[in-house]
Amino acid sequence: MHSLILRIGFVGLVTLGACGEPAPTLTVFNAAALGPPFSEALRTFAGSPPSVVTAQENAPSLEVVRKVTELGIIPDVLAVADDQLLTDLILPTHATWFVRFGTNALVLAYGPKARFADEISTDNWWRILQRPGVEVGRSDMRVDPSGYRADMAMQLAELFYKEVGLTERLRLTIPERNIRRAEADLSAQLEAGELDYGWTYENLARAHGLRYVKLPPEIDLSAPALREWYAQAVVTLPGSSSTSALTLRGAPIVFALTIPARAPNPEAARAFVRFLLSPAGQASLSASGFSPLAAPEWVGDVPTDLRGGRDATG
Repeated sequence: MHSLILRIGFVGLVTLGACGEPAPTLTVFNAAALGPPFSEALRTFAGSPPSVVTAQENAPSLEVVRKVTELGIIPDVLAVADDQLLTDLILPTHATWFVRFGTNALVLAYGPKARFADEISTDNWWRILQRPGVEVGRSDMRVDPSGYRADMAMQLAELFYKEVGLTERLRLTIPERNIRRAEADLSAQLEAGELDYGWTYENLARAHGLRYVKLPPEIDLSAPALREWYAQAVVTLPGSSSTSALTLRGAPIVFALTIPARAPNPEAARAFVRFLLSPAGQASLSASGFSPLAAPEWVGDVPTDLRGGRDATG
């Protein structure tokens, strides 16, 4: 029996494996941006023997990280939209390694009712957003990398276009009422015309069938060669009840995952990670609009059966 559970909150269910024993449950906490690609990957993985129940929780990256670090809720796989969160908050206490496995680009998505949709382009987007009446949204930067990356993109736009004060003007296009918990929550408002434009990832815009404006690589955080340029943008996030403020510098978008040290089902977790990094897993990710790295980048004390003989870095 093969099962897939996709939900925000979940409880354990039991199914029987080939020998009549309860099948293991593979619990995955992932960034909301990884919701569509991981859903498909888990569905494919769960359909291959041996039997496994998969439970997926989609939430902003800082939320899933803090479930581990502050609430002690431990999944089998933890996947986030910013590898720096694993470096700063997870290693070495909660895990000893992680792997960078995917990338993305920040875009401006819009729905069928967006104002000035027939005019906006890569060459004028920052001017269109500042027009009176235009409603722009982003996710909450306190919990979601897409939110603070949107602010970084605004800072980089000021430098790229050499317009003093542009960062603050672009920030003002997003009133508090237009900030959503996660970038995935923007799509319904864009489709309904409640928002005109939303800062999001390219894979999510594609997954939700939204049109979008591609931004210059100097702004969209997609180009590894522009790492030093991106680092000019800085965002400081407030700490939680048990953590201090977190300062983040702009960097190329990198998605990463790990298996926590106290994962309940590490064998099932390792099997899923091996699948995800295999050609079949990468094809599954690509089909959903996600961009796998050409080769995974390992950091820390990586289990030999996952590393496949490659040397870890970092």
